[in-house]
Amino acid sequence: MKAVTLKQLKDELSHKSANELKELCLHLSRFKKENKELLTYLLFESHNEESYVASIKAQMDDQFEEINTKNYFFIRKTVRKILTQTKKYIRYSKNKETEASLLLHFCKKLKLMKPSIHQSQRLENVYFSQLKMATKAIEKLHEDLQYDFQIELDNITNA
Repeated sequence: MKAVTLKQLKDELSHKSANELKELCLHLSRFKKENKELLTYLLFESHNEESYVASIKAQMDDQFEEINTKNYFFIRKTVRKILTQTKKYIRYSKNKETEASLLLHFCKKLKLMKPSIHQSQRLENVYFSQLKMATKAIEKLHEDLQYDFQIELDNITNA
């Protein structure tokens, strides 16, 4: 089966009743965990972005605490997992402020991690690429927010 275009889906959904749309959403949520997570964000957390960001940061803090620091292989593997989850939450939000905030928090936690990421070129590359992405997200924000995030970015890079 080949998937149809977004326009065709939009047209077909416009002909459905509210009850049918609800059933389609519930049916969709049964198939993938990500679909259920996205619906959870849209229905329960999108109205309060600050608490959403705070909960993700707390989750990231917990994950960084649980990293197996015996060798750099395990550290890299866990850091990539944390980053993948963070990117998924950023995609749910589509908010540049959320993206900048979460990426800066990720970079701060990564830089403060023991043993130092400077012993591993791969971890340093992850760190610098995420700093670059955070900078790009910051550039797309309002001037006042840019200033605040730039101060935070400078604190991370100079620490």
